[in-house]
Amino acid sequence: MIKVSDYISAFSGSALSRWADLAPWELVSRAPEIVLELLVELPADEYETRGDVAIHRTTIVEVGAVLKGPLIIGPHCFVASGAYLRGGCWIDERCIFGPGAELKTSFVFSGSKLAHFNFVGDSILGTGVNLEAGSIVCNYRNEREHKEVRVRVGGQLQGTGCDKFGALIGDQSRVGANAVIAPGGLLLPASIVRRGQVFDAEVL
Repeated sequence: MIKVSDYISAFSGSALSRWADLAPWELVSRAPEIVLELLVELPADEYETRGDVAIHRTTIVEVGAVLKGPLIIGPHCFVASGAYLRGGCWIDERCIFGPGAELKTSFVFSGSKLAHFNFVGDSILGTGVNLEAGSIVCNYRNEREHKEVRVRVGGQLQGTGCDKFGALIGDQSRVGANAVIAPGGLLLPASIVRRGQVFDAEVL
């Protein structure tokens, strides 16, 4: 079984630890309901909550950013004008979302950055992950008739039972400008995807 905690060291001590038994694709498929559950537990004096969107009072959100719930943004984050967060997202502290960065149905741990003009869908990003400009994490196998996302475990492909899953990206990984991670990516901590590279576990 793929354990998120093997890729993200802070997972076991985080608010998400109660879902440690879920595979990463199961975790992201339940993201909206998980974020809604966590919303009601947030300290009211630390978060400004409007409907199902909660933003820590130390976080900066520029005018022109689009935030759609359910959504939690933790302390000391920065969300630039033109960023788009949607579909059930949980964001830890000190994360940055630059202009044109889109995050959909994902969990992002502390210190991670989507520089600008990125898309990350249905994914889990560890601590200190950096995506350079234009890099994307795909979440859907548009190119084939059967849409189930598969992951590579022990050299073998296995089904996830999900039509949408982007990637589990381990702590301190780096994704270069204009790189593409195809659906079903499992990147160990400190992985590097070079500029312009396509990382596709189905064709390794």
